[in-house]
Amino acid sequence: MKTATMNGNDTRSLIAYFSRAGNNYVNGQIVNLPVGNTEFVAKMIHEMTGGDLFHIEPVKEYPKDYTETTEVARQELRTKARPKLTGHVDTMASFEVIFLGYPIWWGTMPMPVCSFLEDYDFSGKTIAPFCTHEGSGLGQSVADIRKMCPQSTVPDGLAIHGGDVKNAHDEVAGWLRDIGMNAKT
Repeated sequence: MKTATMNGNDTRSLIAYFSRAGNNYVNGQIVNLPVGNTEFVAKMIHEMTGGDLFHIEPVKEYPKDYTETTEVARQELRTKARPKLTGHVDTMASFEVIFLGYPIWWGTMPMPVCSFLEDYDFSGKTIAPFCTHEGSGLGQSVADIRKMCPQSTVPDGLAIHGGDVKNAHDEVAGWLRDIGMNAKT
């Protein structure tokens, strides 16, 4: 695997994330989140790096009910679905580093994230994965990203337990240091 030196704030970065607010599973129970856990972490990375934000959103919304969403997600994974997305990054060529955030669904990233990865040429770019989860860590998502983007550098990812996102500042800052990105805060 190639290694890259990232110059922190001198490197143009994008924080692209998929996140689901509303009905979610956190710490063993279904709760209503006004902001999805992954979005919370994405905004934390944005504050620390100054990178641009991009919310990966499928055209067809997932059901509001958590259990129904998990069934749709399982079917999408089974069929390797690539949901159509609502937006596009017109300036992708200008970014050197893409922080890629997502919750772990069925052991990997949700299929809209795969749609995002297949929409662009990430050759020569660094894709720094981060996820939120309820016990599975990064699952096989990092291996999946490396397989989908073999011409990219993919450093070790960051996995944050969903119930801990509000207290993850030091963990995020430490990960940014570990992968060579200097946090502003």
